[in-house]
Amino acid sequence: YRAMDGTELSFRIAILLQISLGVSVNIFLLLFYIRVISATHNPSSSDLILAHLAFANAIILFTSGIPEAMSAWGWRNFLDVIGCKILLYFYRVARGLAICTTCLLSIFQAVTITKLPKCILPFCLLSWISNMLVDVNVLIYMTGPQNGSSIWLILDLKYCSTISASPAATLAVAAVISFRDLFFVGLMSAASGYMVFVLYRHHRQVRHLHRPGRSPREMPEVRAAKRIIALVTFYVLLYGRQAIMLSILVNMREKSPLLVNSHMVLTFSFSVISPFLIIYSDRRMRTLNLTVMQMVSVLCQRKAFCYSNPIHTETVRKLLFYSGKKAPVPEM
Repeated sequence: YRAMDGTELSFRIAILLQISLGVSVNIFLLLFYIRVISATHNPSSSDLILAHLAFANAIILFTSGIPEAMSAWGWRNFLDVIGCKILLYFYRVARGLAICTTCLLSIFQAVTITKLPKCILPFCLLSWISNMLVDVNVLIYMTGPQNGSSIWLILDLKYCSTISASPAATLAVAAVISFRDLFFVGLMSAASGYMVFVLYRHHRQVRHLHRPGRSPREMPEVRAAKRIIALVTFYVLLYGRQAIMLSILVNMREKSPLLVNSHMVLTFSFSVISPFLIIYSDRRMRTLNLTVMQMVSVLCQRKAFCYSNPIHTETVRKLLFYSGKKAPVPEM
């Protein structure tokens, strides 16, 4: 009993930290790209796509992550029927948008390499329309908490439930959603594979033009390819894991709480971890970090407590070193 209590508490803390961190970093990334896009007359297509992906991830965490965290901490019946329909509908739409946008990111990079025309905004608009149509069933069959013994209950989220009019309707909806997911996962995988092939061929052709001491990793197209391939590979692996674990959970008569909790935590992994991959691969973030460090160094110079002990002094000296300034000697 104590072990179960410890496991349940660990799950609650893990999902709370995961959702809090994911919401914060996606909002930061969205605001960063909005600022970059608004500051330029001709914004980069990749910035538009990444902003759209951060927006989709934020919606996923707001509409499903936060309710799941509330449910994990014991909250029940905090949504009525209308709230369940709206929240879960936007979650399903945002999940589809995340798949489409990740696929678009991979296709965009492949198109950029081959110098073909790009249509970013029409594709984003089309993805919104198509996903809103595909997931319209949520507005019909989603309802509030129901009795788990109902024969029509096909999904119980503790705070919301999904009922179905017939098994045929449930099978049709599952088939449409699965076809959409598999289509975009296959498309992004094919685009990433093609991109790797083109980059490898291009690298072999131009290798003699670069200096012998220059590493191929420094080429801009290689850096972009690594970012896209990392995102796509991460998404495909998580999608495969989700499909396998869902099939196991569906076929289990008695569901293991540990397996269910693990599946719930891993469900939001892409929305939480992908922003960090984007931040790490974007060199403009380093400039932003340097600016923040300079601001901290200036604030610390004006505060006497920064020099109150050797640890604070050493920290300030490092910050000032990275900002290109000399550390002042504190007055005694």
